[in-house]
Amino acid sequence: VQLQASGGGLVQAGGSLRLSCAASGATNIINVIGWYHQAPGKERELVATISDGGRTEYTDAVIGRFTASRDNAKTTLLLDMNSLKPEDTAVYYCKVDSYPHFGFQAFWGQGTLVTVSS
Repeated sequence: VQLQASGGGLVQAGGSLRLSCAASGATNIINVIGWYHQAPGKERELVATISDGGRTEYTDAVIGRFTASRDNAKTTLLLDMNSLKPEDTAVYYCKVDSYPHFGFQAFWGQGTLVTVSS
């Protein structure tokens, strides 16, 4: 599976951005989808997940502000970010995990930088 992320950029606090991740290749093996971010000098952290059944979960810091979604074919993965704060500044990554019977494979996108100015 190949993942191509896009949509990052510079935005003022309170603004919005939409991140996209285009999945290609063996997308039939995709199970769980995740969005992560990594702020400067910090470890990569989970932001949101979408289960195979479409259930979404979010880290507390983004609840009510971010929305993760995907199409039924799991080829377009989205993260809508609203009411952005300077502390949201980070490189954002999409990740997909395969179904267990495909060997618990994980695939990462290349990351897209989000900068929120105060």
